[in-house]
Amino acid sequence: MRVTRLLNPVGYRFGIATLAFAMFMPSLLHAKNEKPSTETLVRVRQTGTLKLGYYVNARPFSYQDESGKPAGYAIVLCQEIAKDVKTELALPSLAVEFVPVGVDRFDSLQQGRIDLLCGPSVETLARRKEISFSIPIFPGGVGALLRSDAPAQIRDVLDGREAPYRPLWRASIGLGLQGRTFSAVTDTTILSWLNSKRNEFKIDARIVPVESHDAGVQRVLNRSSDVLFGERSVLLDAKKRNPSSKDLVVLDRRFTFEPLAFALARDDEGLRLLVDRSLSRLSRSGEIQNFYKQFFGDLDEGTLAFFRLSAVPE
Repeated sequence: MRVTRLLNPVGYRFGIATLAFAMFMPSLLHAKNEKPSTETLVRVRQTGTLKLGYYVNARPFSYQDESGKPAGYAIVLCQEIAKDVKTELALPSLAVEFVPVGVDRFDSLQQGRIDLLCGPSVETLARRKEISFSIPIFPGGVGALLRSDAPAQIRDVLDGREAPYRPLWRASIGLGLQGRTFSAVTDTTILSWLNSKRNEFKIDARIVPVESHDAGVQRVLNRSSDVLFGERSVLLDAKKRNPSSKDLVVLDRRFTFEPLAFALARDDEGLRLLVDRSLSRLSRSGEIQNFYKQFFGDLDEGTLAFFRLSAVPE
């Protein structure tokens, strides 16, 4: 079997309807519950405060701006959700508290330190044992960042290009990736994916976790790592902001399709229903598409279809 076929990314447009439907279907089923749990909403009503967790270094989704305030695509969406929480609970005022989180983000949800995680989270079956997820907010996927002067061999393999003089077999991946050093942000699904691919293709490569995308970019620049794998939109933003942007390249290829969502406490269906209703309203009105343009640029047909199919009807 040809390696390029094995390594080809999930088609961005191919099957998007099925994937998006599968992501929002659980929310649709929960929305039909007659008596959803409202534990978080009860606490918010009593305290008059909504606590939103966010990442300080996941730009352009969530980050701290120059003044130290939370900003980003996910933050804007959560501010809209907060308005709907205030209306739903008929509160004269609602204090919105943004709480920085790190690797403890899911523990913070479970222990009630935050009410909603306003950052990009990938829904997995393992994570669903502990927490719940909203409908998708972004059509994410794994990308790769490397130096613009990286060896052509490694770039060709990652791009999925075949050598013109011979077929590219499974074992020949090592010709381009053998002995290389890869990085990904610690405690993420991308790091797990990277480890699984190394084992699957039996590549003798070193994987070095990093604390942030910026730290990973620096490793690539100083040649400590050959490739930084991460959410492609985050890599594009990190490259754009770096003073050595001209020395970096983000490949066009997406290695996976991973819709991103908001995370919240497991089985708290009252808040989940409100969050999904708010996001669906933003999608139907076109507001979420405008927010997307603000942080990521124009939408292609596949992305427009993603938002249409992710919205749950009333």
